Amino acid sequence: MKKKNILVLCTGNSCRSQMAEAYLKLYHGKECNIYSAGVEKHGINPFAIGILMEDSLDISNHYSKTIEELDDISFDLLITVCDHANEVCPVLPGNQSKIHHNFKDPSKMNGSSSEIIKAFRETRDEIKEFCRNINILS
Repeated sequence: MKKKNILVLCTGNSCRSQMAEAYLKLYHGKECNIYSAGVEKHGINPFAIGILMEDSLDISNHYSKTIEELDDISFDLLITVCDHANEVCPVLPGNQSKIHHNFKDPSKMNGSSSEIIKAFRETRDEIKEFCRNINILS
């Protein structure tokens, strides 16, 4: 059976989509090819790298990319993880299904390092639960 190609899309491909890519690979990587991209490129957020390391997921070798950099891949499922990406998402070729779930952007948090880390953990935990329970094979 051919593996499904899944794309996780957010605004900058810096934290939420990167986290979702890592957890989807963890939970569904045997059945699916998982990719992430942004409608813009913001670079990987170092807090996202650190927060995922707490779950032994290493994304330090990931890089921020735009959806145009993946235009040679036909996707079966598009998952948007922020309202902005959902609103401005370009039309992709093919007949893919789409799932939208807006997660808070922890990179917008202002405050102390501990407050920022707390925000990243909260978003990570929401994304982790979403990725664990999503039915991507139907």
